[in-house]
Amino acid sequence: QVQLVESGGGLVQAGGSLRLSCAASGATRCISAMGWYRQAPGKERELVATITVGGDTYYADSVKGQSTISIDNAKNTVYLQMNSLKPEDTAVYYCNARWGTVQFMCRMTRKEYDYWGQGTQVTVSS
Repeated sequence: QVQLVESGGGLVQAGGSLRLSCAASGATRCISAMGWYRQAPGKERELVATITVGGDTYYADSVKGQSTISIDNAKNTVYLQMNSLKPEDTAVYYCNARWGTVQFMCRMTRKEYDYWGQGTQVTVSS
């Protein structure tokens, strides 16, 4: 029902910046919020930031002041601007979309609650 495709990952030196993008397709009108998660080798997947379609944001303490999440509803795309990157930011970053149930049609057609992209690798070298 919702497909997510991430882009923008890559190799960057410590102190550098990256801008991740996630384009959503499918039943985008039923998306209530989107976000970014990351998973480092041997670690659990953790929340980075989320944003509602209305623009309300939430950031993990570890990235406050470093990363900025934004959304372009017209393009059905969420972005994560990451600055002052550190080696510990190295991880696979996953885009997430949450299915909303306020609208009747969205409630009736829901198949999953959370949708995930394939992930994009971010590697920060020292």
